[in-house]
Amino acid sequence: MSAAAKPASKRRGGFVLDSHAVLAYFEGESSGATVRALLLDAERRRARLYLSLINWGEVMYIVQREKGEVAGHEVAARIDALPITLRGVDRALVQAAAALKAQHRIAYADAFAAATAQLLKVPVVTGDPEFRRLERVVTIVWTTEQRSTQP
Repeated sequence: MSAAAKPASKRRGGFVLDSHAVLAYFEGESSGATVRALLLDAERRRARLYLSLINWGEVMYIVQREKGEVAGHEVAARIDALPITLRGVDRALVQAAAALKAQHRIAYADAFAAATAQLLKVPVVTGDPEFRRLERVVTIVWTTEQRSTQP
């Protein structure tokens, strides 16, 4: 269910951001351009952006591990200032993420991004090649060019 045919900036509706996409945006990587375009759309109320608290935590620990605690708090404040809705975690979401993790060889945090996207019936935005394994169960908007074959 890849959404590569239509660029994210031309799509409307909602999107779940994976931590990979958020980190690419904050690092100024070329793959962060998709997130930049979606943020602009969200500011103009043309799109809704979501981030699971689990993926928010993943962004936090990666930034803290690589750049220190102060940088982690700065990223948290920057996320708070963006037009992104943080999605909480409840038993149903944990169960859906656990089922995805049990059925596919993916990271646990990735399972939460995918389960959140499934729950909201919106695509997940990522550049993480691990999501190739989920192309049949969730719509993906790639921030980078990906092969569409299963590994």
